[in-house]
Amino acid sequence: MQRFMVAGLALSALAVGATWGTAQPAAKLPADTEAVAKGNNEFALNLYARLAGEKGNLFFSPYSISNALGMTYAGARGATAEQMAKTLHFDLEEQRLHPAFADLIQELNGKGKKRHYQLSVANALWGQKDYGFLPEFLKLTKNNYGAGLNEVDFEKATEEARQTINAWVEKETNQKIKDLIPKDVLASDTRLVLTNAIYFKAAWLEMFSPQATKKEAFKVTADQKANVDMMHRHDSFLFVEGDGFQMLDLPYEGRDLSMLVFLPKKVDGLAEVEKSLTAANLAKWLGQRKLYQVDVALPKFKITAQFNLKKVLSEMGMPIAFSRAADFSGMTTREKLFIDEVIHKAFVDVHEKGTEAAAATAVIMRPTSAPVLPTANFRADHPFAFLIRDNRTGSILFAGRMANP
Repeated sequence: MQRFMVAGLALSALAVGATWGTAQPAAKLPADTEAVAKGNNEFALNLYARLAGEKGNLFFSPYSISNALGMTYAGARGATAEQMAKTLHFDLEEQRLHPAFADLIQELNGKGKKRHYQLSVANALWGQKDYGFLPEFLKLTKNNYGAGLNEVDFEKATEEARQTINAWVEKETNQKIKDLIPKDVLASDTRLVLTNAIYFKAAWLEMFSPQATKKEAFKVTADQKANVDMMHRHDSFLFVEGDGFQMLDLPYEGRDLSMLVFLPKKVDGLAEVEKSLTAANLAKWLGQRKLYQVDVALPKFKITAQFNLKKVLSEMGMPIAFSRAADFSGMTTREKLFIDEVIHKAFVDVHEKGTEAAAATAVIMRPTSAPVLPTANFRADHPFAFLIRDNRTGSILFAGRMANP
């Protein structure tokens, strides 16, 4: 059985100047918001590098993970907070970090403006009823993340609480993310679940003609091929002819967002491209985009992925948060809590009309007394990586790899 993986967090601040392919110059963000976005991008691509070591398709929302862990970080103290900040690239002091997250959320949610696409971010806290979380923590997460406290009864109605949380996630992701929290993950001693949900749907600036879609070979490896629905279009695009790869900027309607596709020149060249996919290189490549007439061939594909991030986040530098030595005394002083698990699930559907994507993240907290659980031809007929990026803020909202459609 092929294994899929997902993860999410916020990325941003790889801003470039006004060019063809964006509706307007990248949004001029406040310095703190830009700093959060930049740090989130660093974390996102670091996480991509970790997850890319597994075989198969990969899709995750860097923004979702960062957002959920940002709320969790609000309750961390001491060495726990220090490790989280370093791993997640939270480079601002806390009194500036969380308001910057709030501004980024408002930017992504559109601040009430009419848009050509759907993009929504929602957060919520699910706490044991009558538990007594610190008012300062609840106020911070409510004011900066819009995450109100929903009281549930993990102790006496664990399954009902799980279903309530999953129903909220399903609603906020337009029914695309179902059963985020599997059975037997929550326990009677679960104290808090912090959730983020993100939903995105947009049409291409110019759609692919369904009549041009036809069955063609996709080279999974040099020796293995799969017969897939390949979409075709010839048009003007921002394009980069890189060293060993090509980068194509496929804009969505309104040009506020784009899909960036990174295609290796060699069938087996994706691993090398992924190694070079850093925040610094991405900023450089964005600045190198030029207008080309491009013959594009891109497969239709869907990916659904789920990943438990406890192990990878620990290995990336924040193990204390998942241990009995964790300090989340900023959430409650009633008992010591630690992160039991970070669960992430994501979905993407790329077709002739556009793209629909959704993701959700749950951070599950338990007491430490419990056991720890020119012209160009862009033919994407072999494995490639891709990002979905908000061009106004520079935020990488989703990231993925298509290894076998």
